[in-house]
Amino acid sequence: MGYNLATMAYLPRAVERADRYKVKVDEYIHYRREGYLKVEGLVSQADVAKLYEWAIERWEDKPQSAATWSPNPSRVHQLHRVDPVAEWGLLHPRILDVLEALIGPDVLALQTMLFHNPPGTGGQGWHQDSCYITTYPDTLIGAWLALDPADEENGCLWVVPGSHFEPIYPPDAIPYAHVQAVNAFEDLHEVQNVSHLDDEVNTLTQIVRKYPPPIPVRMAPGDVLFFDGHILHRSYPNRTSDRWRRAFVCHYCNARSWVPWNHGAPYEGDSANYQHILARGNTHLPFAKPKFGTEVHLYEPSRDGSPPPRMMGDLEGNMGMG
Repeated sequence: MGYNLATMAYLPRAVERADRYKVKVDEYIHYRREGYLKVEGLVSQADVAKLYEWAIERWEDKPQSAATWSPNPSRVHQLHRVDPVAEWGLLHPRILDVLEALIGPDVLALQTMLFHNPPGTGGQGWHQDSCYITTYPDTLIGAWLALDPADEENGCLWVVPGSHFEPIYPPDAIPYAHVQAVNAFEDLHEVQNVSHLDDEVNTLTQIVRKYPPPIPVRMAPGDVLFFDGHILHRSYPNRTSDRWRRAFVCHYCNARSWVPWNHGAPYEGDSANYQHILARGNTHLPFAKPKFGTEVHLYEPSRDGSPPPRMMGDLEGNMGMG
């Protein structure tokens, strides 16, 4: 029994580029073990400057579009649907390089957020992102790109290493936030006041206290923090008097996941996959193309449509391709 790689229906192969970021095995292990991975200098300073200047000129100095509604005045959402620079940032090839290794090979781009956080603003209490963005299978990942230096004083992220092994604790006020099947756990309890800044009010703090003390993730412009949708994380308000903390934050999932989420906006049918951009790989599910023409690298099936090989046992009990 044998097979021909040239006729496989789907053999994902990363596209080579001169500036491609290739993930190290130890980085992959760190992400799987700890629930996050910081890649320093992943985005060039020229590209950071492009996003930084765009953030000020387009979204700080001018009125915001109603299409990017947010209950928090220090951030705007889903900019990639109305702005070509945001789409470019969402589909930045170096960020997708890492995602392709961590959750790929198929990557669906879901969300963009621009955080401003001038002095005296910002902050979000303990939460899990998969509580808000549901994917089945559960493959959500965030990518947090620093546009300003971020530290404890101006509101960097804090993470609880290893807490990505926790299930998603459903808030009592959000009936749709069930990643796991309802009643599948004996002791998975609801939580109250998720994302509240006060640890005594936000009952996810009780889960945080099961772990060693949380750690701050200090970042320089161009650093990107990748974090699992289950990891417990938070930020504090910007305590400085003269420093902003700008960040461009995006969410993605494996493109084979079914996504009944569209940032609260209506959609047709029982999933919103067709609203989200296929950024790498391929998928059997509907997807959107970049609205503003940002280049993406997708995988093509074999020309004759032949199926991939299957592991099969021979008469002696040995496993091989067939």
